[in-house]
Amino acid sequence: MAFTKKTFDYLMDLEGNNDKSWFEANRERYEMHWKSPALDFIAAVSGRMAKLDPALQASPKLNGSLRRINRDVRFSKDKSPYNPRLHIVFWSGEHPNRSPGMHFVLSKEGVGYGAGLWGIEPKGLQSYRARILDADDGDRLVSALEGAAEVGCRMGKPELARMPKGFDADGPRAELLRYKSFVARTHEKPAPQSRIIGKKAEDWVMQTTEALMPLIRWLNA
Repeated sequence: MAFTKKTFDYLMDLEGNNDKSWFEANRERYEMHWKSPALDFIAAVSGRMAKLDPALQASPKLNGSLRRINRDVRFSKDKSPYNPRLHIVFWSGEHPNRSPGMHFVLSKEGVGYGAGLWGIEPKGLQSYRARILDADDGDRLVSALEGAAEVGCRMGKPELARMPKGFDADGPRAELLRYKSFVARTHEKPAPQSRIIGKKAEDWVMQTTEALMPLIRWLNA
């Protein structure tokens, strides 16, 4: 089973009817057009993902490469119980949420995608910043981000307004030192739904992933 227009129809309807009673009444749509095609797609690209450098894990199960549809609303003002997006991650480390990886997010607007590492711990962040200041290593990151931009993925604004204490740099690296996460992604311009529908969907996902592998490789090092 593959993704179809019905997957996106379901996501649009879920966004407008985000409650348990609607979800249970439409559970068959969830199984047929959300869960099953996602798991099948992940399984279909798993072999090709494993051949990348570094290899990316593609685990066809919930809380593996397929993130659950249920939202954690404990600390959120938005108490909507379900995520009206379908989130897939292929990762290079021990944990899908705490490792460099590639993300694809299906929504009614289309397919968002990007690569990187979120929420880096202070010790790891110090190491990354030292690498940014290294001439060769820093140039590799700049080059990886330029390659990501060619497929529509860019970093957002730096989390820090000022240079972190103990660091100094000029040029593009000065801004890179102000990030606490390194994520290049589509923002307001997702790919059209058609990109992940049909026979060419797997090739498009792999080509997009390969374009972002230099960033994943840099973070993985």
